[in-house]
Amino acid sequence: MEQILQFAPYILIVLVFYFLIIRPQSKRRKEEKQFAESLKVGDRVITTSGIHGKVNQINAEKGTVMVDTNAGKLLFERSAISVELTRKLQAPAEKK
Repeated sequence: MEQILQFAPYILIVLVFYFLIIRPQSKRRKEEKQFAESLKVGDRVITTSGIHGKVNQINAEKGTVMVDTNAGKLLFERSAISVELTRKLQAPAEKK
C-alpha cells in the first residue's frame, strides 16, 4: 500500500497530462481529418495563411485542393485549409 502511495503523484501527473494535452490534441486531429474529407466543390474556405476562396477542384489521390480566388486559382494541400476559420466564415451564412 505504501508503494502505491509513493507513485500516486506520478500517476496523477500522467493522468493530468493525458486529459489536458494528449486527448484534446487527438480530438482536434480527428476533427481536422473529418473536415478535410468532407470538403466538396463549391465550398467557401479560408486557408491557414488567410487566403479566402471557393473550392474549384479536389484531387483525392494527391490530397490537394484547387481554390479559386479573385486573383486566380491556387493549389493547396488539404491540410492547409483552416477548420476554425472556415467554420467562422460559414457560420453567418447558416444563421440567415
